[in-house]
Amino acid sequence: MTGFQLNESVDLKAAAKTFAERGIVQLDGIFATDSAADIQRMLVQGMPWRLLMTDENNSPTHLSQAEWKQRSADERQRIYQGVLARARRNEGFFYLTYPMIEAYLNGWDTGHPIHQLTELINSPAYLDIGRVITGLPGITKADAHACQYGPGHFLTRHIDHGPDKERRAAYVLGFTQGWQPDWGGLLLFLKDNQDVDHGFLPRFNNLTIFDINYLHTVTQVSTFAGAPRLTVTGWFRDDPAARPQQ
Repeated sequence: MTGFQLNESVDLKAAAKTFAERGIVQLDGIFATDSAADIQRMLVQGMPWRLLMTDENNSPTHLSQAEWKQRSADERQRIYQGVLARARRNEGFFYLTYPMIEAYLNGWDTGHPIHQLTELINSPAYLDIGRVITGLPGITKADAHACQYGPGHFLTRHIDHGPDKERRAAYVLGFTQGWQPDWGGLLLFLKDNQDVDHGFLPRFNNLTIFDINYLHTVTQVSTFAGAPRLTVTGWFRDDPAARPQQ
């Protein structure tokens, strides 16, 4: 697998106009065709996924699949029922993830091609997409984590301010093909009265950028979904870039 390449022919000016008007925009064909196919193949076949959920204190926590399997069946069921109880209060999430920035900085899975994607997402070419579309030239970096949603997985409605208020816009890179609306997993944006303002089907090789103040959710994936919902998500940020230690 070679390095991943963005599609340089995407019309960023038109996307910026739409974002300014609506606070949300989707761009198709964001990667070169071969790169999009390589990324999808990597997400399907070769990821050391971790289970991401909220704990009893409603804080994010993730476990490797080995760590999850080490728990007894009774403990796994207790944890899952706690996740569902919090979800009924509109708190939390439950899906598979790979924390790309954390993994990159800590040297996890050396040589894995996911790290090439992490580098690309923090390259000038990708950050410039965020800068142009949002109109925020001060964006310095981007968070990133890969996501796989299977049956029963969900993300309750929330706003993406972040703990340090450093996020400026959210993004979702889609790598899902052949998805059906009845399978759930829809990215929904909500009005103040909770009606759906925009709704997007998981798709392949597209980029969604949206304002962090937009209330949104990912609906639970149905038990009969025929494939995993695959994305890479994160936020464009304007906190200072990391500097080498002196």
